This record gives sequence, C-alpha cells and structure tokens, in this order.
Amino acid sequence: MLLINLAACSDGNLNLRSRILYEDNYLVVLNKPSGLLSQPGLGKGNQDSLIQQAQVLWMDSLIVHRLDRDTSGIIVLARDRDAHRCLSRQFQERKVKKIYRALVLGTPVESRGTIATRIRKATHVPPRYCVDSTRGREASTDWSVVTSESRYSRIELKPLTGRSHQLRVHMDYLGNPILGDHLYGTNESQNAFPRLALHATAISLDHPHIGQRMQWTCSEPF
Repeated sequence: MLLINLAACSDGNLNLRSRILYEDNYLVVLNKPSGLLSQPGLGKGNQDSLIQQAQVLWMDSLIVHRLDRDTSGIIVLARDRDAHRCLSRQFQERKVKKIYRALVLGTPVESRGTIATRIRKATHVPPRYCVDSTRGREASTDWSVVTSESRYSRIELKPLTGRSHQLRVHMDYLGNPILGDHLYGTNESQNAFPRLALHATAISLDHPHIGQRMQWTCSEPF
C-alpha cells in the first residue's frame, strides 16, 4: 500500500542550521527545502536562494550543483576553491551517485527499467524541456517502483546523466508524470499534490580533501 504523508509535504521556512546533514572545513551537506532556489534567478522576486542563506553561515561556501527550486533534498556546497574544483570535476566525470524518490501518477507497466533519450530546452519562460532524438543531449535514468496502488506510485530514480529537468521529463515521457509538477504531466498529476513530489534522498562522492568515499541519505518528506 502506498502511504503519502500529506502533513509533511510542505517543508516550510526552516532555519538552515536545522537542515545540516554534514559539515566540515571543506564541504557542507544540506537538506534543501522545496520552494527555495539553489542560487539566485532573474528578476527581483528570485533573489532569495539557498547559497545566499548559506553564505550567512559559511561566508566561503560555493554552489557545486543545483536542485530545481521545487525539488527538495540533499545538496552539497564547497567551502573553498580547491574543494569546489574537486567536487565539480567529480560531477563532470559522473563519479557522483545520486538517488531520488518521487510520487508519480499511475503505475509503470514494468517494475524497473532505464530511460535513455535526448533532451533539449523547449521554452525559455518558464524553462521547459522536451525529448528530441535529433537535437537533444543524451540523458539516461534508471528507475524502479518502490510501492504502488491504483492511482499513484512511489518511484526510485537514479540519474546517470545530469540534464536540467531530466527526471521530470523522463517520468512524463514514461507516461507517469511526477505529482505536483506544474510544467509537465496532466491536470490530474499537476493537481494531485501540493508540491513537486521529488526529493534527492541520497548522494555519494569522494571527500575533496581526504579522498574517502562518503554517502549521505535523507528520507523524502512525503
């Protein structure tokens, strides 16, 4: 049976210190709330961001990778330029492993699989992406069903590439759009949940100073 925690589906405005998963002199790992930009966007209404809030606590912190504004979960910040270069290189070389959880509309025909498509930007305002086998960039995602019922399923997603909106586009392409996603899917999926039901639940990487493989997990709040 699929259980959805509606009471916890909105992260709210929480103090950033309460969202620290790990901290040392080289990096900080945070649980980003849904609704907060990773870095400032265009326009006066898009200036508040996780990195700006983080730099109040850690003046030297630098953004390494991003999560969509409405995606919650694990995000890693570097504490100096050397750490930033090391972590950025790991992302570029696909050495960083990430796991997401999502609630989607319906149940996929198979229990697991890999989506391999090409994705490109379709519109700019708001930014929206689409599958395009000719002009798109390669994008691959492993997925598996965790639990399901007649209307919704809980899915685990492992992106093998890091394209913008990749997981959201891929689940829509599969025919099981993520709940609460107002850029993709159907009226039913868009209105089925009060937020984007996508959460970065695990990440593993090599520590930028000691080289040790490290992993952090954070359960989805829905």
